[in-house]
Amino acid sequence: MAETKREVERKYESDDSGLPDLTGVAGVADVLDKGVTELDATYYDTADLRLAAASITLRRRTGGSDAGWHLKLPVAPGVRDEIQAPLSDTVPDEIAALVRSRVRTGQIVAVVRLRSRRDVRELLDHGGRPLAETSVDAVRAERLHGGEGTAEWTEIEVELADGGDPAFLDKVDKRLRKAGVRPSASPSKLARALAETAPPKQRATAAGEPVPAGKPVTAGDHVLAYLRAQRDAIVELDPAVRRDAEDSVHSMRVATRRLRSTFKSFGKVLDRAVTDPVGDELKWLAGELGRDRDREVLTERLTTTLDGVPADLVRGPVSERITTWSRAEHDGARGRLLGVLDSRRYLDLLDTLDALIADPPLRKAAGRKPRKVLAKAVKKDVRKVAGLVQRARELEPGTDRDVAIHNARKKTKRTRYAAEAGEPALGKPAKNLVKTMKGLQNLLGDHQDSVMARQTLRELSAVAHAAGQDTFTYGLLHEREEQRALRVEAELPAFWDGIKDATAGL
Repeated sequence: MAETKREVERKYESDDSGLPDLTGVAGVADVLDKGVTELDATYYDTADLRLAAASITLRRRTGGSDAGWHLKLPVAPGVRDEIQAPLSDTVPDEIAALVRSRVRTGQIVAVVRLRSRRDVRELLDHGGRPLAETSVDAVRAERLHGGEGTAEWTEIEVELADGGDPAFLDKVDKRLRKAGVRPSASPSKLARALAETAPPKQRATAAGEPVPAGKPVTAGDHVLAYLRAQRDAIVELDPAVRRDAEDSVHSMRVATRRLRSTFKSFGKVLDRAVTDPVGDELKWLAGELGRDRDREVLTERLTTTLDGVPADLVRGPVSERITTWSRAEHDGARGRLLGVLDSRRYLDLLDTLDALIADPPLRKAAGRKPRKVLAKAVKKDVRKVAGLVQRARELEPGTDRDVAIHNARKKTKRTRYAAEAGEPALGKPAKNLVKTMKGLQNLLGDHQDSVMARQTLRELSAVAHAAGQDTFTYGLLHEREEQRALRVEAELPAFWDGIKDATAGL
């Protein structure tokens, strides 16, 4: 079973390779010598170093107190999540799954072997509690794939103790710099090893670092920059979704919707004959991601509404039934989603997105100046929103109006994403439109959530009735949701009238 640890550390190098005296650092009462450990680690990646390009490291290490497989995923500069699994001859399945969005159908091979002699010191506070662990690592690197080079160096690491205050590292940093120690030029041992052991002609890109994209100039540049960011978000969020990290499913779903919406909004920039089939696959993925997200939103909504009901009006185990339903839905949706993320269909979609962005189906307008092209597309989307809102306002309350409001909401999100894509070129007017469309989206979303909540309440009520339980409270909650929807419908005309000029300045 894999375990996750949040690693907060800084790396340094010095000319004399020694560790300065740290007893003078504020808060440090003692420096405990923990001895020397011999570490032997083999790092794995694809032949084209996709993991290294994403600052991800995968290794199998022996020696020390945490021998095993280690996968390190970047969180922020100097912060990584380390997922650990027991030693085995091959990459554990649960570790392999976390890099699948990068590796896909490729092969993982041993790329570098690092053998380190680690001299460890622990910094303790006045209560004997650990503040951080420091080490001086004498490293020897040996290239195993893509070359035969070797390299040697010594570096200093300072890793914050579990639950420690990151500000403490600033204090250590100040002391180290004062002693002539400087921050390492490489973000990790692997990056340095790949750079220093690569054949001379390959050293500029040995660490697998992506070539920075140029500043957007044309309309096509701006659209592709937005598409690239959403594609990257999907790939980067994949491990978090697999680990069931908070808000990860929602964020990944939003990225898929942004991609699909961009294809539709900017059909004058990208050929829809090519992008529409990709959009269909993104719709499928968003639907799979939405199963558990919808459950999550409904659970929070129903629970909050129930909390507002006086105790004497709660008849039967309503809260327990909502919880049981939510857990069952989550378990079923999660198992299905993990299957989707391991499917060939999903991996093919990622490959298709890569190919489309690398060789985009650009139309004539893509080469033009961005302001006019992007503004025209955004305004067209706003007009479509206006038509859908007007239709919803003309309908009587009921199913037809519910559907019309839902359609207006979907178009509102598409308009918001189009404005986001155009914001770097269109400036403040586009930024204001994003804010305006988000407000409308939230209003219409509240209505759609009410529709879904009422449907779920009817289903829960039927189950409760079949079990011989009182269904009064379900009816009460249903009525409150219905009134909530009616309030949204009443607010819509004034709200919309206040944003009719949303495209002003574009």
